[in-house]
Amino acid sequence: MRLPPSVLDEIRARLPVSQVVARKVALKRAGREFKGLSPFKSEKTPSFTVNDQKGFYHCFASGEHGDIFTFLMKTEGISFPEAVERLAQEAGVPLPKAEPRDAEAEDQKARLYELVAAAAAFFEKQLAGPQGQLARQYLAKRGLTADGIARFKLGYAPNGKSALKEHLGFAGFRVADMEASGMLIVGDDIPVSYDRFRHRIMFPICDLKGRTIAFGGRALDPDAPAKYLNSPETPLFHKGAMLFNAHSARGPAHDKGRVVVVEGYMDVITMALAGFPETVAPLGTALTVDQIRLLWRLVPEPTLCFDGDAAGRRAAFRAAETVLPPLKPGLSLQFAFLPNGLDPDDFVRQHGPAAVEHILKSKTRALFDVLMEREELQGPPAVTPEQQAALEARLKRLVGQIADIDVRARYSQELRQTLWAKSARLVRALAPAAGRRRPPFAGKRRDNTQLDWRVRERASERARLGGLPRAAQSQANPPRSNDLSDRVAPVPPREVLLIGTLLNHPWLIESQCEAIAELKLTSVSLQRLKDALLGLLALGIPLDHASVRSHLTASGYDSAVAAVERVMALTSDKFARPEAGASEAEAGWRHAFALHEMQVALPMELQLAERAWRTEQSEEAWERIVELHDRLGRGLAQAPDDEAN
Repeated sequence: MRLPPSVLDEIRARLPVSQVVARKVALKRAGREFKGLSPFKSEKTPSFTVNDQKGFYHCFASGEHGDIFTFLMKTEGISFPEAVERLAQEAGVPLPKAEPRDAEAEDQKARLYELVAAAAAFFEKQLAGPQGQLARQYLAKRGLTADGIARFKLGYAPNGKSALKEHLGFAGFRVADMEASGMLIVGDDIPVSYDRFRHRIMFPICDLKGRTIAFGGRALDPDAPAKYLNSPETPLFHKGAMLFNAHSARGPAHDKGRVVVVEGYMDVITMALAGFPETVAPLGTALTVDQIRLLWRLVPEPTLCFDGDAAGRRAAFRAAETVLPPLKPGLSLQFAFLPNGLDPDDFVRQHGPAAVEHILKSKTRALFDVLMEREELQGPPAVTPEQQAALEARLKRLVGQIADIDVRARYSQELRQTLWAKSARLVRALAPAAGRRRPPFAGKRRDNTQLDWRVRERASERARLGGLPRAAQSQANPPRSNDLSDRVAPVPPREVLLIGTLLNHPWLIESQCEAIAELKLTSVSLQRLKDALLGLLALGIPLDHASVRSHLTASGYDSAVAAVERVMALTSDKFARPEAGASEAEAGWRHAFALHEMQVALPMELQLAERAWRTEQSEEAWERIVELHDRLGRGLAQAPDDEAN
């Protein structure tokens, strides 16, 4: 039904924003406005304002902004038509009548709602009666009490072909409506329709308004062809768009900022009764895009809690791929895997709610990491360059499914960084332990302390082809020192600082090798000296002060080293000096590197990317430009004052 703007304006005029918001937020008047704590973000100082004259609210903490309809949709996870209907009723504004065709469809839906509600009441009564004894025994074994059964309105479908049909017929419902509701099985080859659910425990499925619209039935006969059976598609029920327990979960989900997705009806019930009312489940099938969008109406990052066994992993992998196309900034999924192959129902009963809370709070995994695991398990370990290329190609195909250009660019960037780091770990694992030193500091970043195999490979290739270090060619013919000095341009102080720190703390060469390899220097002599330092890794030279100096001198870099030391003696930060501690030296070098990257390296890369875009006009080149602009923007916003230059 399309609503004229005048109806919405009338509702807004009758309901002040503060009246609607006050049901969720404690407001205090502040001049012409009201203020309170944000309902969208945890905070101690009020940043949420309401202006009745202008008819909107605004949250400075989260950026949320809107009117009374938006507020209801955001805080209760309901659709726009639902918000309009509720607020119109509260304001006493009549809504326009539907068109004749719409009215006919609404009349049918009204009859079906009533019919399905009558069926739910029938099933509840059967569970409580003599015929429901076996079903009650089964539920008791699963740990359900009478209160839990009543809370979820569980029932029992008798073991007969016409028990429900006869009951509904006596209640005055038409057979055509019974068939349209999905309660009967009908077909061209079936002369007389009969009950769909027989000898099953019945789980009512409700819409977001709490109205029963369908059922899930769990067979009590071990020989039944289907252990679980759901209602078919009906005018009320679209299986791929609904979630079990969504109507009860959306309030707690908003309050907790969390919604937990499990796989089965009993998982939901056990979790909810154990103190996790924000739990929902798909209806016997893999998670669909519509169900994911429904979850995002509740919270921006739902948690999928699956069994830790192979089947649970497969379900997580399917969900991870399904969510890729609709990904938006701020909207994603996270995953929590239970140990020992237990489903949530078993895990709660064996380990208790505290163990579940611990997993949900501290053991979740990001969508990107689950995608990585999925593709790594598709084939043999990616050891050779060819296997690594195959893994990268599969991951790029997955990332390419993301429709949003900003999210896709971020995933592409994360993919490049992660594959680089994984290659580094592989080389470290395969490299011989002899002659290698670990850096004397405890701090770790995301895999960036690991030696990348490409750094070692490039350094070895330089040695083989006559590059650096030149001692690998001939120590009897070292290069002249004037070849290693800048005779025209002055050497930038920060570049001297970066190389001088490595000379005074050579263990940094291994721990920061990836950053050093990417370090772009404008000074030719310092660039050569940097390459010589990286070449030490390829030759396995011990990274202590004496060994490094001895090798550089033998390779003809003594003049270049002396030039760096002269500048360092005049102007040098404390972290670069030989007496500085390991943690101080590492932190200082990283800081200087970040400033250099922002002010020198990134602008150089941006120029190259823009040149590539003008030449290729490719999507990859454009994404690179967007990424570099973003990195530059973040760097300028976060950069501290720098006096090194």
